[in-house]
Amino acid sequence: MSADPLLQPYTLKHVTFRNRIMTTSHEPAYAEDGMPKERYRAYHVERAKAGIALTMTAGSAAISKDSPPVFNNILAYKDEVVPWMRDLVDECHEHGAKVMIQLTHLGRRTRWDKGDWLPAVSPSHNREPAHRAFPKKMEEWDIDRIVKDFADAAERMKAAGLDGLEIESYGHLMDQFWSPLTNTLEGPYGGSLDNRLRFTFDVLRAIRARVGERFLLGIRYTADEIIPGGITKEEGIEISKRLKNSGLVDYLNVIRGHLETDAGLTDIIPIMGMKSAAHLDFAGEIRKETEFPTFHAARIQDVATARYAIEAGKVDMIGMTRAHMTDPHIVRKIIEKREDDIRPCVGANYCLDRIYQGGMALCIHNAATGREVTMPQTIKPAATKRKVVIIGAGPAGLEAARVAGERGHDVVVFEAMNNPGGQIRLTAQNLRRKEMMGIIDWRMAQCEKRGVRFVFNTIADAGVVNAEKPDVVIVATGGMPHTEVCAEGNEYVISSWDIISGDIKPGANVLIFDDAGDHAALQAAETIAQAGGQVEVMTPDRTFSPEVMSMNLVPYMRSLQKLATKFTVTYRLESVRREGSDLVATIGSDYGGIRKEERYDQIVVNHGTIPMDELYFELKPLSRNLGAVNYEDLIDGKPQVEDKNPDGHFQLFRIGDAVSARNTHAAIYDALRLTKDL
Repeated sequence: MSADPLLQPYTLKHVTFRNRIMTTSHEPAYAEDGMPKERYRAYHVERAKAGIALTMTAGSAAISKDSPPVFNNILAYKDEVVPWMRDLVDECHEHGAKVMIQLTHLGRRTRWDKGDWLPAVSPSHNREPAHRAFPKKMEEWDIDRIVKDFADAAERMKAAGLDGLEIESYGHLMDQFWSPLTNTLEGPYGGSLDNRLRFTFDVLRAIRARVGERFLLGIRYTADEIIPGGITKEEGIEISKRLKNSGLVDYLNVIRGHLETDAGLTDIIPIMGMKSAAHLDFAGEIRKETEFPTFHAARIQDVATARYAIEAGKVDMIGMTRAHMTDPHIVRKIIEKREDDIRPCVGANYCLDRIYQGGMALCIHNAATGREVTMPQTIKPAATKRKVVIIGAGPAGLEAARVAGERGHDVVVFEAMNNPGGQIRLTAQNLRRKEMMGIIDWRMAQCEKRGVRFVFNTIADAGVVNAEKPDVVIVATGGMPHTEVCAEGNEYVISSWDIISGDIKPGANVLIFDDAGDHAALQAAETIAQAGGQVEVMTPDRTFSPEVMSMNLVPYMRSLQKLATKFTVTYRLESVRREGSDLVATIGSDYGGIRKEERYDQIVVNHGTIPMDELYFELKPLSRNLGAVNYEDLIDGKPQVEDKNPDGHFQLFRIGDAVSARNTHAAIYDALRLTKDL
């Protein structure tokens, strides 16, 4: 048996987990009609195959119709969920993993205009800022039926063969009873701590009566809301002890903070540039105070931290949830002593931000996650070795090189710069976002192991490419900033890249016109403001920075608000002219009826990129497929066999921003789904 603390078994009641690594309940929003069908099952099975001890499904599975999911959650209040969950459980069990689920009633953390248009309910009328619903203040009959709904849902999960379930408390209905900020009830369910906990113990007793003593039952909760008037640490410790002493739960899954605002949520689930393992010591305090099995997860993104958590006795099971979205094979690689091959979670939080914006969870640099039905997490060798030439060493080019290398092809990458990274290297100029370089560093290491050859400081042309006698050419040259957005005066504006790279010194009074809505505008704004400039970020949209999304926006706003940055929505930069040392901006609106002039000393435009596609079009007539891609075959995972030019010498493809301005995930997905079938 291994001496690695992470690989030691752990027994809870009659259930033995094969190691100490788990994924905590999270909702990747892969459900179909509220059911965990093939895509959902494949996602969890991939991690089970790779050795994880416990895969927790369905963050916030809904137990009542008046707890409608705000994104695509599992509907645990439907009987039809049982066979779908049973299929998932059985397949994970075949690979040795235990399976649990998280049940919840969202309370006020939802909207009344979702699902069946029932009013949101809570122990007060206080609105949750994040979801904006003003809830109905609960009556006794609401409490009675929701207690029954919890028990009914738990019975369904036992029937599906799960090893246990967890109740979600923090921020949801159960915690809304606990917190003085959200409980204004009188009588048996409001006021004293005893009364505020009554609903929780009613639910736990009802569940135990249905599932029996052998079925694992835990609770994920905040033991310190860190907000004035909320649950204090002292009260949280007391709650923890009462949960233990009740004899109704088998473990505590501890977190710290509050999540009714984007800022609060981001502090609970820290992202890139924030402290790793921010609440681990606190979880350790709860375990020490209660001497009770304790689980925890919150930005435990690397194996060393997870190992420390177990070895130091902070917790009994450690969650590496986002890390397993990046690399589902973490446990296998630990066992095989290949920790240096683990794809790093860089904390970009593309996964969670997409969910909260209504999309499926996707990892910024593992395009197979959530697509296990169609995309491989492990690349198979090709039947025939081919010569593959790639131009560009940004994320798209490097992913193509990595996958082609794993396929066993002879790969060479040409890069005009003296180092790899492309736009990611620019992004990492911001110290808070320097972890993005992990996307590049990991791929470079993987390429090196597979013999990929790199040629830097070389501008590849048709002659350079043809000299390699390629079978396949992949153009991943990226794009350059597009700044020609004005009717007049485009020569007076600069790009966000000019500021971020340091090529142009920040001005003193600066307009950033941003209609791309991505990180570059905010990075440029932060660079200018930190240099002492006054910054106005303007967008023609009704909201600013929509591509940055909620949790990633938080660190920017904490910085930019302190630096007095101004945000202006619904106005458009129309033209620029110079008058002396000033730049005069003519500003209009898509809504019409207004035109005004404002003076700045610098105007920055963030309008995406234009593809650098000259090489592609130079090579196109020399290729067999004339650059064409059969989309049906691409989607179906079949090799590209287009043969439009009998005189052509190679297949030609372009990927990433060399096609159109998108994002890092899109570039990597382009590369993976094309190259996996070469």
